[in-house]
Amino acid sequence: MKVLWLCNIMLPFIAKSLGQKMVVKEGWLSGLAGKLVSHQERNDITLAICFPESENRSFVKGDTASFIKDKAEGITYYIFREDTVHPEIYDDSMEQSLGAVLRDFEPDLVHIFGTEYPHTLACVRAFNHPERTLIGIQGLCSAIAEVYMADLPYSVQKKKTFRDILKRDGLFDQQAKFAKRGTYEKEALSQVGHITGRTDFDREMTKKLAPNAKYHFMNETLRPDFYRDTWNIDRIERYSLFLSQGNYPIKGLHYVLEILPELVEEYEETVVYVAGDVITAHDSIRDKIRLSGYGKFLVNQIKKHKLQNHVKFVGRLQSDKMCARFLKSHVFLCPSAIENSPNSVGEAMLLGVPVVCANVGGVHNLVHDGKDGFLYPKDKSKRLKDCILRIFEDDKLAMSLSSNAKTHALKTHDPETNYRRLLDMYREIVYGSSCV
Repeated sequence: MKVLWLCNIMLPFIAKSLGQKMVVKEGWLSGLAGKLVSHQERNDITLAICFPESENRSFVKGDTASFIKDKAEGITYYIFREDTVHPEIYDDSMEQSLGAVLRDFEPDLVHIFGTEYPHTLACVRAFNHPERTLIGIQGLCSAIAEVYMADLPYSVQKKKTFRDILKRDGLFDQQAKFAKRGTYEKEALSQVGHITGRTDFDREMTKKLAPNAKYHFMNETLRPDFYRDTWNIDRIERYSLFLSQGNYPIKGLHYVLEILPELVEEYEETVVYVAGDVITAHDSIRDKIRLSGYGKFLVNQIKKHKLQNHVKFVGRLQSDKMCARFLKSHVFLCPSAIENSPNSVGEAMLLGVPVVCANVGGVHNLVHDGKDGFLYPKDKSKRLKDCILRIFEDDKLAMSLSSNAKTHALKTHDPETNYRRLLDMYREIVYGSSCV
């Protein structure tokens, strides 16, 4: 069986082979790909991986059907051209490029990871075999667009910085872009025969968007680093909070800033660490020019409440450093306005870090409130604060949440179980049965 994966990014093991900086996202796919290849004789699967890059590679000029083909760790990969900076723009030349890839590899099954980029629709159209096309749900752009402003005041929503005006990328613009991406997402889902997901939320959403597709349940395997250690309350930085991202309103950093002054009043050592792009940088002239409207709002909130010593942006972290930051944290927060099944929550639970999450989307399928973490209504900041304080003030509770979270996550994210489920799913789609 020949299987083609279409991914949103260059996977870490391919980046390593090319001597490029590895992207911190989707590293778990490298391990799964390696497992498929190492067990190739038993599973009868030949895997190839396809992913986009912008114009920085030596594609044949003017050749819309061009792609780059090579191998890394015994796996064939293809690179095609896509404007990944502007995913709201559909370029139908991708259909020709992906069509050329499909003709070269001749897959029995195409597995597309995510609906966030136009290449998903381009591949669905180019392959044109819905019965052998599988889309794995990550986030859903159409759902993100609906709640993008995440309860920000209208006065904040409409404000634009120089950067926003120049790039046409204010908050309303960003929301419109997600809505546009949502139209490509809806069309792609309506034209496939198979969908894989893992939450009540993505099952219900895709049932509306793709009523004729078969839904396959499958949990995710996470990055290897997160299976190797366990949170220990004696090794943490007390009263430290961690967010894996705060780049966009939907990630909810502003909800945390709202309650942070009260937390600091009770525990002056409280610090919030935020990974991802540092969108609040404003020290240099260049930083000020690049400051977004949302970034400026966060800067103003931090200054207004004198939180400069209580909010630390740590930048993009590779897997090992991300893991270390988790293990030092007293509590991991996921205050998002929308999520499906965020890997960051799974990674925190796998390590045993106490988690507090907004009860949105599919998060309740990951966290059992009061047993292995806390859930709260996303717009109830007082409830968020109360959950954090309960963990701060009760080590016995923190350790109980930690132990239960790790036990739960080890079952949900068991690599061997998820690998076998993947094989069964592939065989069912291609052969009509999970048994060969």
